[in-house]
Amino acid sequence: MLPHWLAIIILGIIEGITEFLPVSSTGHMLIAEKLFKLHESDLFIVVIQAGAVLAVLPLFPDRISQLFHGLHRPEVRNYWVKLTTAFVITGIGGLILEKRHFKLPEEALPIGWALLIGGVLFVAVEWWLGRSGRGDAAEITWTIAVVVGLGQLIAAVFPGSSRSGTTILLMLMLGLARPAATEFSFLVGIPTMLAASGWKIFKALRHPEAGAPPEDWTMVGLGFVVAALVSFVVVKWLLGYVRTHTFTAFGWYRIAAGLLILLFLR
Repeated sequence: MLPHWLAIIILGIIEGITEFLPVSSTGHMLIAEKLFKLHESDLFIVVIQAGAVLAVLPLFPDRISQLFHGLHRPEVRNYWVKLTTAFVITGIGGLILEKRHFKLPEEALPIGWALLIGGVLFVAVEWWLGRSGRGDAAEITWTIAVVVGLGQLIAAVFPGSSRSGTTILLMLMLGLARPAATEFSFLVGIPTMLAASGWKIFKALRHPEAGAPPEDWTMVGLGFVVAALVSFVVVKWLLGYVRTHTFTAFGWYRIAAGLLILLFLR
């Protein structure tokens, strides 16, 4: 049995590595909990996801500066509105799921299938893009903004599908270039995850679940910091990677991981 602090560090590392790679952080976290016989709260999972998300802010200095200091420019205001549209679609869907008391499935089977199907789609879409010569558009259209909002909801309902993986895949299918798709997916994820974290923290403090053990905020903080540090390194690498590589390797990884889960963890 691992010491609790060591298990938290391991979960933070897994979260930091997988939050922005298109391989599903939630799926990997659920599998890790099953393997290590852990059961962390939903609050813990969402808060360390926020740590991983916050870590990307220093990696977009030009875009962040533009968004806050370039509001006099129509194209910047347009980008803001599209970011907000994607966020609002996800937020409304999330509130509906919350009202219906939606809970993520904790079984390995749906995670395995989501990883496998998503992997096949990544390989297929990248093959199609290579054959068709598409995938070089740089503009975030209204269609893309709406689809990204819906894609985040798909990822919220199906663990293993991956928030970044689902949204990036959908944008690639719509012809957006990989760097632009990656950036927009990451930037939409910031308010999405921060809002989810804030809501979970509010509920934990104001309306704790009856019979639930008290939250260990020290361990939550440790997981948050570890996830943020690891995520910073991983995202910095990924932003360079997508400028010269496709997502095919991630597709094959998802296929292999999905098959292993279906064969050995079901």
